[in-house]
Amino acid sequence: MVKYVFITGATSGFGEACSHIFAEKGWNLIVTGRRNDRLEKLAAFLTSTYNINVETLNFDVRSLQEVNKGIESLSSEVKSNIEILINNAGLAVGRGPIDTGEIDDWERMIDTNIKGLLYVTKAIVPYLKQNKKGHIFNIGSIAGKEVYPGGNVYCATKHAVDALSKAMRIDLVQYAIKVTNIAPGAADTEFSLVRFKGDEETAESVYNGFEPLVAKDIAETIYFVASRPQHVTINDLVIMPTAQASATVLWKNE
Repeated sequence: MVKYVFITGATSGFGEACSHIFAEKGWNLIVTGRRNDRLEKLAAFLTSTYNINVETLNFDVRSLQEVNKGIESLSSEVKSNIEILINNAGLAVGRGPIDTGEIDDWERMIDTNIKGLLYVTKAIVPYLKQNKKGHIFNIGSIAGKEVYPGGNVYCATKHAVDALSKAMRIDLVQYAIKVTNIAPGAADTEFSLVRFKGDEETAESVYNGFEPLVAKDIAETIYFVASRPQHVTINDLVIMPTAQASATVLWKNE
């Protein structure tokens, strides 16, 4: 059966891990990202390893024009067989009090985490509606459930993802389209390296003293949810390392 999963931000972290697990299970993929060299390398590996079809789209979700142009470039057959959308592209940039925040950091987070998710969703939903089925995964965060010191704008964007997930579920239920919000806690990906703008020492220190989640943990959970029977929808999942009780409560062995 020809079926595709569309994954944004597939060049690292949760997106890359999702690409691997869905490919292993026999799904064809449409993977997107800003780093074309990584996309091509990922596609080549998955194609040869799992004998599936992998389409690559090199764009930045912050650009409506790039999003639409990329998706429109797919063949009609591919677009009409998209069954799952994983809105994974997102980031945190900077951390500190609201009055010292950098406007460029704010705009990058708002444009990627909220507007980018909306641009891609708007372009893909017509194909899901046409098939009267489908599943949208929005990668949120524990930051979409609670606010922590220095997280202000990032937390606001992930609260928006949480709200949009609920709104999409309401808007799309008549088309039998499932919507799931995934809210991870502390996960050792490129997240902290991006947040601290390449400061490897600070980024690594975030995960000292406890065992954080890894990308595969989230990908396996997403696949589990996606593989539930058609009449079952899991709307919202908060996934934490055992050592983390809330956004700011961590048991560290130091």
